[in-house]
Amino acid sequence: MFNLSRTPPTPPQRVASSPVRSAERAPSVTASADRERANAIAERVQRRLLSELSPTVNADNVEEIHRALERIFTETLAEEALPLSRTERNELYDQIVANILGLGPIERLLRDDTVTEIMVNGPNLVYVERGGKLQETDIRFRDNEDLMRIIDRIVAPLGRRVDESSPMVDARLPDGSRVNIIIPPLALNGPCMSIRKFSRTTYGMEDLIRLGALTQPMAEFLRACVLARCNIVVSGGTSSGKTTFLNVLSSFLPGDERIITIEDAAELQLRQKHVVRLESRPPNVEGKGQVTIRQLVINSLRMRPDRIVVGEVRGGEALDMLQAMNTGHDGSLTTAHSNGPRDTLHRIETMVLMAGMDLPLRAIREQIASAFDLVCHLERLQDGSRKVVRVTEVQGMEGDVIVMQDIFKYVEEGVKDGKVQGYHTGLGIRPKVMEKIERHGLFVPPSVFVPVKNR
Repeated sequence: MFNLSRTPPTPPQRVASSPVRSAERAPSVTASADRERANAIAERVQRRLLSELSPTVNADNVEEIHRALERIFTETLAEEALPLSRTERNELYDQIVANILGLGPIERLLRDDTVTEIMVNGPNLVYVERGGKLQETDIRFRDNEDLMRIIDRIVAPLGRRVDESSPMVDARLPDGSRVNIIIPPLALNGPCMSIRKFSRTTYGMEDLIRLGALTQPMAEFLRACVLARCNIVVSGGTSSGKTTFLNVLSSFLPGDERIITIEDAAELQLRQKHVVRLESRPPNVEGKGQVTIRQLVINSLRMRPDRIVVGEVRGGEALDMLQAMNTGHDGSLTTAHSNGPRDTLHRIETMVLMAGMDLPLRAIREQIASAFDLVCHLERLQDGSRKVVRVTEVQGMEGDVIVMQDIFKYVEEGVKDGKVQGYHTGLGIRPKVMEKIERHGLFVPPSVFVPVKNR
């Protein structure tokens, strides 16, 4: 047992030279070819740290843990006489700290701002997404047990569990990153984990324009639509940028209105002051206590909202959302997974039916046509860039069909040097929603709708 009040000895800058020739010295532990040796060293040091550290420290005192870790680590290296440089020593120490206190091998990926998603396909295969492209990494876990230890570290503080009786779980890291976990027997190649990182950067409309996601005329039109209390649904596939775009649209909401956000995992970063944030809750280990998005939508209507922002509709809450939009709670925003603007409305039809209400299809479509004003559809293109490819107006009903009209679209012209070439353009059509915009005293110049090639 160690006395933690003792001042830790100063770590050696470099272990004394070995009498053996330099060619016979231990190779760098950080080199790719020496990964196995580095892992063996880390495991040996970590085993001693865990055995000697646990009875001596208060687990809630992070500073005390770090002090004890550094002291024991330094003593262990001195006893082992490992020939490590200062850089190698620091990297090995960081690796062991990550294994004991953090999320192990993926800790550095969580700190890498260029990584937007982390995908662990068992202990021996880890992918990341950078710039919209998937890349395999050299990160490995020792075995399934090592990976499960990290998984337990994620879910335990949330009061969740993952085992054979409950092999799937959704969780959230302290920084807001979303985590999905699935383990054997459902996952055949070992425990699998997907982490969608919570962006530390808050994007504004100017950032999206600079990145080519849309143009200034489109931004002016969408800003006017939000201020004029139009109901907008943002659609797109997985990782197409829906939540980021919803966050940008939400930035146009007036600061003197009461805004209620409803999400599965809190990701929206509204800058307004009068915001009430609601988050759904999964069932506990006994299968009780679940609070769904639908329940929160229903409850929000009793909270005197001016605007309701739903992170994503994916079930029966779509019916309650439509009811709210059609009964005075206009100006609402939401997202939905789909392959296109019309598919978005088809999906919402299906989700309304999931509410269990025996409604005729025509009545559902009339509700949808009356509720939504615009569909903004996003796509992640083959070069990894994300763009608003359609801004479509919902114009009403003709017979049993909902009439839709594109206002803006993205025209692809090909691929050059791995980059998709194209441009955004208006279609020369004045949308019907302009009447609503003008009633609110807002002005959008007709030139924003003019096709690019006619300007």
